[in-house]
Amino acid sequence: MIINNHMFIETDIDIIIDTLSLLQPNDIPEWGMMSSQRMIEHLTDTVNLSFNEHNYTLQLPIDKVEKAQRFIFSEYELPKNFNASFASNNIKLRNESIDEAIIELEESWVDMIEYFKNHPESKTLHPHFGLLNAELWLRLHSKHFTHHFLKFNLINK
Repeated sequence: MIINNHMFIETDIDIIIDTLSLLQPNDIPEWGMMSSQRMIEHLTDTVNLSFNEHNYTLQLPIDKVEKAQRFIFSEYELPKNFNASFASNNIKLRNESIDEAIIELEESWVDMIEYFKNHPESKTLHPHFGLLNAELWLRLHSKHFTHHFLKFNLINK
């Protein structure tokens, strides 16, 4: 498993897909309520959040955004059992299988990379971290994917 020098998974789609290929439909998380497939679809939702228009609003005071964005570059992990109001565990699965969910994630990842390649100055809203550019999104995805990979014992620290 390749972990970058900040102790979070590299934002390399091949590494991400290889790691997710270890996941089984009945794997039980160490914490939280997401099924293994829902976790993959949740990761896709977050990747899509980074480059698609959405109706979410900033959910923290504007004067807290700078601190929240500093957290993205810190060595601190995302907390266990964090409840993001925009990420319900009860959303109906949209893919027929984990394999299809992984393909959907891979396609969204490629679309995100292409979007930021074509719009290098773009900043898009994350409800808990404010406006993020490509660098901040990739760093946040690294932390977020690591959080869920640890949750399902796909990686060890």
